[in-house]
Amino acid sequence: MKSTAQTIDAFHRGNFWLVQPRGKGHRAGMDAMMLAAAVPTGFSGRLADFGAGAGAAGLAVASRCPGADVVLVERSAEMADFAARTLALEQNAHLSARVSLLAADVTLAGKARVAAGLADASFDFAIMNPPFNEAKDRATPDALKIEAHVMEDGLFERWIRTAAATVRPRGGLALIARPQSLSAILAAFGGRFGGAEIVPIQPHADAPAIRIVVRAVRGSRAGLSLMPALVLHDAAGDLFSPQADAINNGRASLFGD
Repeated sequence: MKSTAQTIDAFHRGNFWLVQPRGKGHRAGMDAMMLAAAVPTGFSGRLADFGAGAGAAGLAVASRCPGADVVLVERSAEMADFAARTLALEQNAHLSARVSLLAADVTLAGKARVAAGLADASFDFAIMNPPFNEAKDRATPDALKIEAHVMEDGLFERWIRTAAATVRPRGGLALIARPQSLSAILAAFGGRFGGAEIVPIQPHADAPAIRIVVRAVRGSRAGLSLMPALVLHDAAGDLFSPQADAINNGRASLFGD
């Protein structure tokens, strides 16, 4: 059954809008905007948004990068329905010709993955915001929220395996996760992606990172780089820092390119 309880929310200062579930499931916020900002501003090509939900990160890429054609990949039938409603909004008509929806499970492999619409070397870039919380951290009776938030064993290996298969050589990958997942991410990169760049995300300048955004290149043999952190809030309190505000509103890239 399709969910009807929804909100319609503006992003990038009204340059695109999302239809999102009301009172349950995952609702997009700054994680999606930071992930989208990992794509270079001048990117031109075909991009996959793995685990797209209602389409926040993929639409944010399309909003900031006029040369991007985006495929929203979502396995949840309910969230794919919200993404379809998002693409049907009149407010998104200026982007809809460059954004499409694919209902598929990114953990599929081999012929099953190809049959689902995720062909080999068919993308120039992939972004992913996978469920990265432990079950104990997100105790909830909301099944839709559990699917969006709670990490399964081997998740990064399976998602990054699919990215390696579907992103062309020298294409890009970006993902957002918790810092404690870094070792699993780098292990899954092995033999697939290199030249990894890591941006820690700190709530304040004197606080530990709560997120990492990792970007890498398919087939690169370059080493790892730890980039300057993004500090979300200024010293005075909870206002966004100028850099975080620019990223949240599609005015800047996370890696400065």
